[in-house]
Amino acid sequence: MRATCSLYIDTGYLLASAATRVTGTSLRSSINVHYPGLIDTLVTTAETLSGLPVLRAHWYDSARNGVPDAQQERIGELAKVKLRLGRFGVNGEQKGVDLRIGLDLVTHARNRISDVFFLVSGDDDLTEAVEEAQAHGVQVVVLSVPAADGRPHGVNRHLLRAADDLHPIDGPALDESVLKVDRRPLPGPAVPDPPAPVTAKPGPRRTGQAAPRTPLDLAQSRPSPADRPASPRTAATPSGVLAYSSTTGSVSHVMPEYDDVADEAIEDIVGRVLVAFQETADPEQIAELEGARPSIPRDIDRALLLDASEALDRYTVDEDVRFRLRASFWEQYDRA
Repeated sequence: MRATCSLYIDTGYLLASAATRVTGTSLRSSINVHYPGLIDTLVTTAETLSGLPVLRAHWYDSARNGVPDAQQERIGELAKVKLRLGRFGVNGEQKGVDLRIGLDLVTHARNRISDVFFLVSGDDDLTEAVEEAQAHGVQVVVLSVPAADGRPHGVNRHLLRAADDLHPIDGPALDESVLKVDRRPLPGPAVPDPPAPVTAKPGPRRTGQAAPRTPLDLAQSRPSPADRPASPRTAATPSGVLAYSSTTGSVSHVMPEYDDVADEAIEDIVGRVLVAFQETADPEQIAELEGARPSIPRDIDRALLLDASEALDRYTVDEDVRFRLRASFWEQYDRA
């Protein structure tokens, strides 16, 4: 049997990291992907590094109830691509994807289907599977998405230590297949300014009748933001801020206040995701977001958590940070 190499592609890692490279945030809906070109780039990278032909590329992703959508069907029909699907949990998180990757790594290593395994992922949960595969005599090389500064994006230290080597995917080739969504309207003919409204002259005022109120009078009579009562959605208590669940929209608990550094980091994370969404969302996506309020759509919530994990250097984002991210999202959305 001739020597070959195999690819194991964690789609969640690949697309989130590629989106971060292009837009500065992991929001998957902010990018357009040419999947045949992207997979060709990975195959070329693996064959160039190993000097061996690729036996098969395994594509791991999540699907609702494990049923592939139209795009996943097309990916599974590509030559030498094996579609492997997990499912979404009740909170939108991936279920079963890491387990499928780990089981395939170990089973394929035991059966020696290839000599070199290329793993496109950065997940610490795969560390033990990598070590078990190596025990059966195969090399496991991690392929990472290069960040804008060229460094590997989102590869856990434990996985990096376990792997035989780390190589970046070709950045320029990656950029040809992953593009930022552009929702800017196309230029059209100039629209003439509307005619100035005709203002009716006031008639004679009767004795005792109050003078008509001008726009300046109306503006001065409105309460300032400081005078208005706080909204129950964002009102702060003396000991903390109300946190809202992204799935139920209900107040979950009162969080302790964060220090200035943590608050600034959270504001920055949320700001980048919000800007990416506003620059790339179509009217239907905006309507979906506003209709779901105070919940947050799954792809936006996932981007907030992934970006927080990377920015705060935490493998697991704790509940307090999750609630603060979600509350901050709506606060910044309203300000925008």
